[in-house]
Amino acid sequence: MVLAILVLFFAVVVSGLLVKVFPPAKSLWLKLALAFSGAYLFTITIIHLLPDVLQNSPNPQAVGYWVLAGFFLQLVLELFSQGVEHGHIHTHTHEHGRIGSMPFLLLGSLLVHSFLEGSILVQPASQHLGHAHQQQSSFYLVLLGVALHHIPAGFALMSVLLSRLENFRKAFLWLLLFALGSPLGILVSNLLLNEAPNGAVYTALTGLVAGNFLHISTTILFETSPEHHVNRNKLVATLLGLLLALGSNLL
Repeated sequence: MVLAILVLFFAVVVSGLLVKVFPPAKSLWLKLALAFSGAYLFTITIIHLLPDVLQNSPNPQAVGYWVLAGFFLQLVLELFSQGVEHGHIHTHTHEHGRIGSMPFLLLGSLLVHSFLEGSILVQPASQHLGHAHQQQSSFYLVLLGVALHHIPAGFALMSVLLSRLENFRKAFLWLLLFALGSPLGILVSNLLLNEAPNGAVYTALTGLVAGNFLHISTTILFETSPEHHVNRNKLVATLLGLLLALGSNLL
């Protein structure tokens, strides 16, 4: 649990610092990172999250409703986040707020999204060793997916905050709030809810996040190939994300 908290926190922190190295206007790497993380997220959702939650749920049919809820919840959240969670960088301010103002709705929607992602990272119990080993494997695969997703999201958020606040220190302090979202979700699920992988709350949270991931990953994959033009670099990044997820499944 401590490892997961540190990984997700510093994934956002490091991605925010990357703005100093890679100007947002010249962020080809961001599109490739998005394609890679989108393919990875989509794959682990299909081969890990959905099978695991369906297998452990006392009412598998209800899972579908939670997945739908998560999918459309993400649609609503993006009305406020402006697509930052899948790499959209809106640095113009005449449509999205004045310079010097803090985009609280944007940050709040991202915090909800980040909290939900962290909430499904429940450390499996040690009894039933074979099943626990499978859950442990899924835990780290999902952790990697969330961390990969947070890198372009953190970079995009830092770029937006910097363009609005025009002060790196202030923008970075607000970014730290976003960095705490997933760790807080982990703490709530593991300590306060004390949810088992077959618990009703965990089932609902996992269904919501699976829907979230399906929305975000498909949006990323469609957006990285506008008008269906083939881009070799993005195609390679997408295939690498797919192969990493499939290869990890063999471990």
